Amino acid sequence: MLRRAGPSLRHFLLEGKSSAGYSSYSNKAKMSRPVQARRLEGIDKNIWVEFVKLAATYSKVNLGQGFPDFPPPDFLKESFVRALSGENHMLHQYTRAFGHPPLVKILAQFFGKLLGRDLDPMTNVMVTVGAYQALFCCFQALVDEGDEVIIIEPFFDCYEPMVKMAGGTPVFVPLRPKAPKDGKLMSSADWQLDPAELASKFSERTKAIVLNSPNNPLGKVFSREELELIADLCVKHDVLCLSDEVYEWLVYDGKEHIRIASLQGMWDRTVIIGSAGKTFSATGWKVGWTVGPNRLLQHLRTVHQNSVYHCATVAQEAVAQGFQRELELYGKPDSYFVQLPKELQQKRDWLVQSLDAVGMKPIIPEGTYFLVADISKFKSNVPDVPDSDEPYDSRFAKWMVKNKGLAAIPLSAFYSGAHKNNYNHFIRFCFAKEEATLKAANDILQKWKQEKTSP
Repeated sequence: MLRRAGPSLRHFLLEGKSSAGYSSYSNKAKMSRPVQARRLEGIDKNIWVEFVKLAATYSKVNLGQGFPDFPPPDFLKESFVRALSGENHMLHQYTRAFGHPPLVKILAQFFGKLLGRDLDPMTNVMVTVGAYQALFCCFQALVDEGDEVIIIEPFFDCYEPMVKMAGGTPVFVPLRPKAPKDGKLMSSADWQLDPAELASKFSERTKAIVLNSPNNPLGKVFSREELELIADLCVKHDVLCLSDEVYEWLVYDGKEHIRIASLQGMWDRTVIIGSAGKTFSATGWKVGWTVGPNRLLQHLRTVHQNSVYHCATVAQEAVAQGFQRELELYGKPDSYFVQLPKELQQKRDWLVQSLDAVGMKPIIPEGTYFLVADISKFKSNVPDVPDSDEPYDSRFAKWMVKNKGLAAIPLSAFYSGAHKNNYNHFIRFCFAKEEATLKAANDILQKWKQEKTSP
């Protein structure tokens, strides 16, 4: 039997740990080079991380983050249970990477009807992990170093960092408010693009424009005239349109959601982005999709297959069944797409009255879950801090959740850094909440009003 000569490797390592030599080696072994990729520079902060934590710590009523606190419709929950507990055990396994076949087929059928064209479920539809991943795929697949992407302000906050991560340059153009006549409450329709200003943002470097209608945070539903202005510029300058339409069913007061891809010259240059979370009030399921021409979606599929690759099969199956029901009931009173906006319009009107009664002037949204209110009359509660780097509405929202227990989001979070102080006297509320939640918010506001008016 051979004997091992000399000390064991374990003995050598243990001895070495206690020696000064090992300490010196350890110090040298520490990495001194940057570990963060350059594409992450300047995009590490996120409004939701901060305000979700504040709401969880202090709020009695959370009207900040955009999710319903009521359940999805029964038919959708039942579809999920059937998919989860049924005999088809393959629903617990991988499905097609770019979308569960039943889901892409019904999405192609449904949106083909809305767009007035035949859609191929295998090439014109791709399922994603929520609309968030759909957006990420768009920017990664279609935006290159040096490309400019036009973003309409205010905008959902992920657009800017996603453009930058792709190597692109965001170019911002604002919706500008016009004061209503006769002292009426402002509407989201009063926030409009300046046609000349928008046209000036297009150049030979422009690769795409991001359109969000209905718009988060304002609730603006772009009119046909406004969409035609955008479409004409896209065609003239050969620019793509990334159309975020996750709130497409949530429009009020008889307004119509018009899909820009249906306008002349736009189908071949548009990617439509949708969300089952917003469509069926099930944001935690994280099922989204893109609809568009194969010449664009083929590149999104490349990003998808090399990142997420696959989305939850059971959730896709349930959403497919939900859409099948809605196709059969399309336009009828029993359709969830008809019932939900009616219910949300009532909730919107209730919150409008609550805010207006206490002196926060609401901007009446034409769509979405959201309502923006002017807090100018409440500045006595939270005085301005001269030369502060933090926008006023951000400090106000933090003060409000800590002192009043009511959570909302500052509108400045939806603007680029250079423009955050231009519209810093507004905050955003979410009204997709149970009646009890909205009543509790009203109670806080009424008590606050009494405190302000009492001697």
